[in-house]
Amino acid sequence: MSITSERLRQTFSEGGAQEIYQEIKTEGDFLGFARRYVLDPDHRVARSALWGLTKATDEELSELQVMLNELIEQAMQSENSSVRRLTLSVIERLKMNEEELRTDFLDFCLEHMVSIKEFPGIQTLCMKLAYRMCSFYPELMDEMKRTIEAMEIAYYKPAVKGLRKKILSGRYR
Repeated sequence: MSITSERLRQTFSEGGAQEIYQEIKTEGDFLGFARRYVLDPDHRVARSALWGLTKATDEELSELQVMLNELIEQAMQSENSSVRRLTLSVIERLKMNEEELRTDFLDFCLEHMVSIKEFPGIQTLCMKLAYRMCSFYPELMDEMKRTIEAMEIAYYKPAVKGLRKKILSGRYR
């Protein structure tokens, strides 16, 4: 069965995401698949494509490194929380370096990691990504730690609380 936009529009299960991943793996073209479907304006197509890609190994996902800026744009602009979360999940597995630090993305992550209106999965991914970006600059890391220290912790889910605690105690990466 070949992958099409119509098929991706219909994929709503873990098993379907695994099937998509296996087909991409067989084709050996993670980048081509991502370019065709990940940025699709139909959030159902993009979501299913991203879900399939989350099953890939880090080595397989490394093909998407050339799309990092496009993925960042999608994460910041998507109105669909599933697309945002899955895009952030893929970004989190790609390399980031000091020379390519995007301050708009850092600001986005700092804002969304503390937003009580955001879903916990997005909050934690934003916190992880902000941590990685801030690790390049001690003054930014100090600002990030002050930001998470100031969080009114009662409003957050256990995943966010746990990651916050790890970062503040120095046990996160």
